Amino acid sequence: MSTTNYKNIIIGSGEGGKYLAWHLAQSGQQTVVVERRWIGGSCPNINCLPSKNEIWSAKVAHMVYQAGKFGSMTKAGPVDMNVVRQRKREMVQGLVQTHLDKYKATGAELMLGEAKFTGANILEVRLNDGSTRTLEGERIFLNLGTHATIPGIPGLAESRPQTHVEILELDRLPEHLIVIGGGFVGLEFAQAYRRFGSRVTIVQNAPQLLVNTDPDIASELEKIFVEEGITVLTSTEILSVQRHSGEYNRLTVRTSEGERVIEGSDILVAIGRTPNTTGIGLERAGVALDANGYIRVNERLETTAPNIWAIGECAGSPQFTHASLDDFRVIRNNLAGGKRSTRGRLMPSCLFTDPQLAHIGLTETEARQRGIPVRVARLPMSGVLRALTTGETQGLEKALVNPEDDRILGFTMLGPEASEVLSVVQMAMLAGFSYTVLRDAILTHPTMAEGLNTLFSTIKQEKVATHSKGA
Repeated sequence: MSTTNYKNIIIGSGEGGKYLAWHLAQSGQQTVVVERRWIGGSCPNINCLPSKNEIWSAKVAHMVYQAGKFGSMTKAGPVDMNVVRQRKREMVQGLVQTHLDKYKATGAELMLGEAKFTGANILEVRLNDGSTRTLEGERIFLNLGTHATIPGIPGLAESRPQTHVEILELDRLPEHLIVIGGGFVGLEFAQAYRRFGSRVTIVQNAPQLLVNTDPDIASELEKIFVEEGITVLTSTEILSVQRHSGEYNRLTVRTSEGERVIEGSDILVAIGRTPNTTGIGLERAGVALDANGYIRVNERLETTAPNIWAIGECAGSPQFTHASLDDFRVIRNNLAGGKRSTRGRLMPSCLFTDPQLAHIGLTETEARQRGIPVRVARLPMSGVLRALTTGETQGLEKALVNPEDDRILGFTMLGPEASEVLSVVQMAMLAGFSYTVLRDAILTHPTMAEGLNTLFSTIKQEKVATHSKGA
């Protein structure tokens, strides 16, 4: 079998990989991307964008349900999940076509198939049409991604639970959806399906939802969920799962009050991600993994093998599309002789529940654990005038400020349009501005961002609250 030589081989067409492919091809370098299934990666196909598409459909259903509060006589009716799914599918189809057009425009080759290493820089690709090709790459970039983890709970796998992939293809409404996991994916789908009309129960092993979030924020979000009719069980261990007559699932769980049984029509597993690093022969290329199966990289995203890099989630980068995009920038700049690094990145995040939960920088819990002195500013969303006009007064804003130089160290917002307000604070943090810049800025009235004036006005400079280690 003949071997085709390439300057650049990229395995996986996710965010960082596709942008790197397009950049290298436009630079005149022969570049091929090998993709198993999802053109453009998981984000436009089975993750970020389609999930937010359906979450918006759920928000519309919720708004219709509450229409009477705003003087509208529109009556809420059943949600047609076929229509919800079709709207999502049409968006995905459009995004895939956009990616195909971009490959054609840049000259990057897209090869649909599964790649495995047979040597240090040799790959065997089993194409989706059944044929096989051998590729040799001067430089290889691993953009392998992750997949949903299915825990080894007795009976769970046999119950055929859904992940984020399957639930996005539902054309029916679950009677009772049991969500295993209280992280980003689980919470977004839990609220969406409650708003579509399902009964929903969240089972979380940890003492709170969103384990890396401050307890006061997590508690406020849980309160919002409970008010919408979602059952939230924290500090709850699932002992076993049984599927009965192909009709319903029975979960035996252990809580602080003892064992109990939960019955539901559907199960969504959302406890975390597993890297797609097994079965592709990385050991043949000299690419080492860490204890959790992620590719070991340095701050330049170089692996333990020469001329092989890793991008995105498989490299242990934060599991956000925007993190993978920045990984592309790191590799692109370093290939050109730069010194860009992943070290010390200011990484924003947003949970797209309603209201949204956005965060950047330190949390109050982290400051306490690390003994970092901070001033803490808090503001309930009822203190933001724009929120009063829309009736979206649930949630709060919180900021951490360095008492020595007044720089903003962290910001969290549980409120409407939090993802957009976060960007304002992020720019101030990147610029190293004092919090007084946002306190005194002339911000448009009435907007959600205007609440930053009020939030930072609550800081009293003469009072410095410090957290010591172990407090």
